[in-house]
Amino acid sequence: MPEPVLGAAIQTVSLLAALPRGEQRDVLLASVMSGELVAGTAWQERAGQLEPEESLATRAVRCDDAYKLEGSKRWVVPGVGADGWLVSAATGADAAIWWVPASTRGVSASEEDRIDGSTCATLRLEQVELPASLRLATGEDALAALRRANDATRMAQAAELLGIARESFAMTLGYLRTRVQFGKPIGSNQALQHRMVDAYIQIELASACLREAIAEGEASARRLAAAASRAKARCVQAALMATRLGLQLHGAIGFTDEYDLGLYLKRALQHASWLGSESAMRLRYQEEAVTPVEASTATDGTSEDRIAPRDTDWAGMGEAQFRRMVRSFLRYHYPDNLRHPSHRLHWDECKAWYQTLSKQGWLAPAWPREHGGMGLPGDKLLAFIEEMEDYGVARLPDQGIINLGPVLIRFGTPEQQREYLPKILSGEHIWCQGYSEPNAGSDLASLRTEAIADGDEFIVNGQKIWTTLAQDATHIFCLVRTDRAGRKQEGISFLLVNLSSPGVSIRPIRSIAGEEEFCEVFFDNVRVPMTNLVGELHGGWRIAKALLGFERLFVGSPKTAQYAMSLLRKVAQARGLLENEAFLERYAQLDLDVADLKAAYGQFAEMIKRGSELPASVSILKIWASETYTAITRFMFEACDELGGAVGDVDLGGGAVVNVSAPLMNATITTIYAGSNEIQRNILTKAVLELPS
Repeated sequence: MPEPVLGAAIQTVSLLAALPRGEQRDVLLASVMSGELVAGTAWQERAGQLEPEESLATRAVRCDDAYKLEGSKRWVVPGVGADGWLVSAATGADAAIWWVPASTRGVSASEEDRIDGSTCATLRLEQVELPASLRLATGEDALAALRRANDATRMAQAAELLGIARESFAMTLGYLRTRVQFGKPIGSNQALQHRMVDAYIQIELASACLREAIAEGEASARRLAAAASRAKARCVQAALMATRLGLQLHGAIGFTDEYDLGLYLKRALQHASWLGSESAMRLRYQEEAVTPVEASTATDGTSEDRIAPRDTDWAGMGEAQFRRMVRSFLRYHYPDNLRHPSHRLHWDECKAWYQTLSKQGWLAPAWPREHGGMGLPGDKLLAFIEEMEDYGVARLPDQGIINLGPVLIRFGTPEQQREYLPKILSGEHIWCQGYSEPNAGSDLASLRTEAIADGDEFIVNGQKIWTTLAQDATHIFCLVRTDRAGRKQEGISFLLVNLSSPGVSIRPIRSIAGEEEFCEVFFDNVRVPMTNLVGELHGGWRIAKALLGFERLFVGSPKTAQYAMSLLRKVAQARGLLENEAFLERYAQLDLDVADLKAAYGQFAEMIKRGSELPASVSILKIWASETYTAITRFMFEACDELGGAVGDVDLGGGAVVNVSAPLMNATITTIYAGSNEIQRNILTKAVLELPS
């Protein structure tokens, strides 16, 4: 829209609404709201100014019964043609907001064209005489109202930027589906498909971020600045990526005014330059937000720290109280020597903690209560994960909790649920996952491990590989081939196998990090009862897809990225890097990447809690989580200089001990397992973007 909606209808109205009530303010607000008056806000005096108090050279000097204003304001919207402006000026030691009618002697506005075709103005005030009645607010009332108005405008900018990103993306998607070159749609080119997936991920992150930021800003005026900064930074990134990619993929026509893409790009550039750049918004977010370190260590020591009983209504408990309770539990129960471990813990190292959570009823926070879980709502589930990660709690052998449990709850018989779910929760059964095979990794439909019916048993032969912590497990859930006729996906079943069965052998595999986290599992005429079949015979592919959804939700959780950020903070604090602006800018970007991952994860977690099937778009979580985790660990390695090449734990001083290389090594595998990120992009290409093969 060419109209100055953000300046006239968002910034000015928000400012008037935030000012203290008074006769002049009420008249102005009513006149603007009715459309009788077009007013702008004039507060900025230099490029890059983010806060109204940073630079206030415009002065209001008392002269008899009036005041004279002297100074100039830049980038005023609306400018020429407005009926007047709300102007910030220093009155003595205090800031003040004045109403300056355009007809007042000494006021002039010069128009300036912007890149998107809109205009702004430079407003000059030369001995502008105003009665005291036109001073609407002074001191902190004036500054707070201006900050709120600017942040409301940034939030509106973010919303428009998200709309720009979506529309540009939709136009480009349609073009890729229909534009033919060399006899085929250009959208069948995998390189272009993957670039579109990356833009889609940014748009989905921006959408989740904006929704969360709006809710946060509405709930707490104190958090509005951080929320608006975060939303604008992410939405600028999404809009610029989508519009620039659209121009590239449209070819020459995209570079002409014959097509709307150029207009969208220019509009995005205008928003990116006004009221704070993308990088400035990230740094502002860092200054305004309460960091996870501060949140984790804060406690008021009240009775709210006490552990609530199992039947507590978690949805009815306030988030702050819930977090305090979790922190109190961790401080009392979690072993200090297991905080922030540099490797995946084996069963003998974490068995006691597993059973502590089991006794508390906190082992399966996402399971429904009727099956022994906590039944946490989405916001509490994320808070639970955050507090665990911030405290440095190690990941457990949890395939039974995060994968098999949800599968049995959804597809298992009542007998299977009664047999297996309580034993998962007690630690009597420790499960591992048997999906991948030497020639069937991401291509699971090609698996060859076979289960042949023999009376009331199956006879299983074959091999599984990359089986996490199989050497510690008591049981394995497997995909096995039960029929070789028809399509590859149609002859697969889901089977539960006791690893103590005759014919099962396990061989650990040493990783590049020097750890034995993965194993090969061999089946040689292993007999498995028919009652261990989950779901229908040959119906395992449906279960497999559901479980892969659960797995992609889990590997797409913010846990590993938050863990890496906690290590990065520890490194930064120990080495004094938070005072380095270049470091802080990259740190701020990674911090926001994790925050927006959490927002996107929360939406998919809510689907699981509602009992909804996870859509194919859940693959965005796996891609973003693993690539963010990798980026954080690479940055941490770089930030440690020569210390990064050390083997094992490194003493950074001040009590900070970190294994610098292990997280980077471990991050490498996350882009491979649970379906490589290239495969995830292919899934999104076909199932979500519907681009041609």
